[in-house]
Amino acid sequence: MRPQRARTGRRARPARYDAVVVGAGHNGLVAANLLADAGWSVLVLEAERAPGGAVRSTDLLGTGYTTDLFSAFYPLAAASPVLRNLNLTEHGLRWSHAPAVLAHLTPDDRSVVMSRDLDRTAASVDAFAAGDGDAWRDLVHRWDRTGDAVLEALFRPFPPVRAGLDLLRRLGPADAARFARFAVLPVRRFGEEQFRGDGARLLLAGTALHSDMAPEEPGTAIFGWLMAMTGQRLGFPVPRGGSGMLINALVRRLRAAGGELRCGEPVERVLVRGGRAHGVRTAGGTVVLARRAVLADVAAPTLYLKLVGAAHLPGRLLADLRRFAWDPSTLKLNWALSGPIPWRCADVSDAGTVHLGAGMDGLTEYAAALTTGRRPDNPFTILGQMTTTDATRSPDGTEVIWAYTHLPRNLDRDPDALRRQAEAVEEHIERHAPGFRDLVTNRVVQTPDSLRAANGNLVRGAINGGTTKLFQELVFRPVAGLGRAETPIRGLYLSGAGAHPGGGVHGGPGGNAARAALLHAGLRHPVRSAAVRLALRALYAQPDRGAVPPPVSELPGC
Repeated sequence: MRPQRARTGRRARPARYDAVVVGAGHNGLVAANLLADAGWSVLVLEAERAPGGAVRSTDLLGTGYTTDLFSAFYPLAAASPVLRNLNLTEHGLRWSHAPAVLAHLTPDDRSVVMSRDLDRTAASVDAFAAGDGDAWRDLVHRWDRTGDAVLEALFRPFPPVRAGLDLLRRLGPADAARFARFAVLPVRRFGEEQFRGDGARLLLAGTALHSDMAPEEPGTAIFGWLMAMTGQRLGFPVPRGGSGMLINALVRRLRAAGGELRCGEPVERVLVRGGRAHGVRTAGGTVVLARRAVLADVAAPTLYLKLVGAAHLPGRLLADLRRFAWDPSTLKLNWALSGPIPWRCADVSDAGTVHLGAGMDGLTEYAAALTTGRRPDNPFTILGQMTTTDATRSPDGTEVIWAYTHLPRNLDRDPDALRRQAEAVEEHIERHAPGFRDLVTNRVVQTPDSLRAANGNLVRGAINGGTTKLFQELVFRPVAGLGRAETPIRGLYLSGAGAHPGGGVHGGPGGNAARAALLHAGLRHPVRSAAVRLALRALYAQPDRGAVPPPVSELPGC
């Protein structure tokens, strides 16, 4: 259906679309593409001057040097059935890989390396303990048996009935029970059960800590397994030419399908009448109406407390939002180098992603410091060698790299803590690569505040849209509910990382929001649509007699 344009004159009517999408991050663009594919007229409104959200690249370090401002490596994008079904290679996206996927450096300068070549990975972990190579192969074969069903279940609304049944069929009753135990195992315990040496254990635990969980927390084993096995089979690819190339492909596809994108138009209010979202109003006063749906690719507290407003929300939801937990703050450093990093351990040189700063106990100590509000003295650091991964990122013979680590949120604006943490990261690199500092030709530090200034969804430097801990995942994301994109406001859907399945560049929240909007528009599954509405009413519509809604100023993100 074509959008109705505003007429000129004193009685001009607001433009009207089938759907308005707030935010042109990758999830918002995924949702817009799926709705446009269904024949809906779609308008995407983006506050920044360029689309992309946390998927953007720039020449921050100088002409000829391409830096990813936020996210960079995309194993989940390569694995995601949501993005795969959009066929973005037909719209210009090209992936690039480093020779090796990941290297984890131990404090004593040993390294374990994961490669898409299974033999190389097996040999690397076997060097830490004989027999671990075969154990790693066994783990990969288990992934080959069930991995696509796990991914299909992960990227669908909760509960993923069809994908879950497929997984159960593949496992059988006996293995299903064992898989259920595995799903709640801490990654430290899982590594101890499966491997004799630290090599394979560190590959699993280090990838698990791409979340904000500690190695001893339930659920970290399956997260580490998912990330490690995706890396083993698909790698940690990057878009050739910069992360923005992924967004360019999504925008080209959207426009080819008839969708529209307007940048530099921040939305200040979702228009709610009679418990239903009818459109939006921009900061400039422009009203855009939505016949069928408003989808919001924004942080969950921002949607509810700023764009909708407490007056339109049930008391139970407001009480739940008071318990919403962000993930830790992020400190990111970017460097242009005159040559490759001179790693003392040569095996690290061809890895796209490098973990450094901690062995297994060090990972636990790092997570404990974040939990208790202390600055980690030996911060676990994730580093990207971008020119090693994609030769277009900088001139021949040079290298673009970045590294990030986390700080507890109580230190996110402490200048001394930020300075000391940046120094600690550089000292880690220099310790493992003497002469690193001599190669630096430019350096830019992104603090938690500067990350949010560049992307309003990264509240105080939180990059996952809320903690990934088990108490705020699945049916508890972003608050206790259905684990779906639906909200208590009819026709309003959360399509950002605060919704299930959470942070990462995979399009899951955007895909789920688009499917929910189609579902409730009556285009398919009217019985299931009615069931979801009844469940939402039961969860939120009744007064919470034991709770008093908190003042908005006390809620997260305010």
